Amino acid sequence: MRKKTYDREKALAYAHQWAFGRNPQYYDFERLGGDCTNFTSQVLYAGSGVMNPTPTFGWYYYSLNNRAPAWTGVEYLYRFLVNNKGIGPVAVETDMYGVVPGDIVQISFDGNVFAHSPVIVAVGDPPDPSNILVAAHSYDADYRPLDTYDYKKLRFLHITHVNVW
Repeated sequence: MRKKTYDREKALAYAHQWAFGRNPQYYDFERLGGDCTNFTSQVLYAGSGVMNPTPTFGWYYYSLNNRAPAWTGVEYLYRFLVNNKGIGPVAVETDMYGVVPGDIVQISFDGNVFAHSPVIVAVGDPPDPSNILVAAHSYDADYRPLDTYDYKKLRFLHITHVNVW
């Protein structure tokens, strides 16, 4: 296994292209609990170029009925990214000072459960919730300031690299 760079430019181009639309190659999960993590996974895939086909614990999407929980589930995506030793994107949890465009923020609205996974598309200097801008599905947005969400907790994930064969 070797490491390659996560292509943030491709990830961001995809995020901007599909922030207010739906790529017909993927099911729209809006009526099944939300499309946010599906959208974020699509962005990550655009920037990584590989999926992890490991049954159950991988990160892949072939169809509505043939996908890993991590492709569409907030907590599952978190666990995959921070624990991934196989093929695919790898992340570390960080604070707002450790993120750059193309990274992920996960939002807890109640302080207990993380329930939303927007993609970071811009970060101010110094970073602050008012100048960290995101693209998201489920309340579709592009360049939305993080402080416009009514949240209790934030969890930032910095994509460090992509594992490939």
